Amino acid sequence: MELKGRTISKGFARGVALVSKDPISFYGGVDPETGNISEKGHYIEGKNISGKILVFPQGKGSTVGSYVLYRLKKNGKAPLAIVNKECETIVAVGAIIAEVPCVDKIDIEKIKDGAILEVDANKGVVRILGD
Repeated sequence: MELKGRTISKGFARGVALVSKDPISFYGGVDPETGNISEKGHYIEGKNISGKILVFPQGKGSTVGSYVLYRLKKNGKAPLAIVNKECETIVAVGAIIAEVPCVDKIDIEKIKDGAILEVDANKGVVRILGD
């Protein structure tokens, strides 16, 4: 299945989806040293975003979150790509400066946790290759 969206940060990635129903705050919600979701009570609390296609509705929280995404990349703990329903400024800036492919305007409810995805952010396309 192919889902057409909007390019936020160009690039290409293929990998396993980590899907959250909750918005993500990178500042205070993600450990930049490990890539673990640390926000208490979060839908994917304790999961690691490193090397995954991170799928979530939108970001939230402080603008410092953009730099947390950059630190994750520098530490080798960033997601392979980001797929959002609606990418807001914090995630957009973070994805761009960290050079993480990012696409939004995607119906994320069609993506199952653990699905194999191909994100072609150059074309604004997310392909679901398998569950």
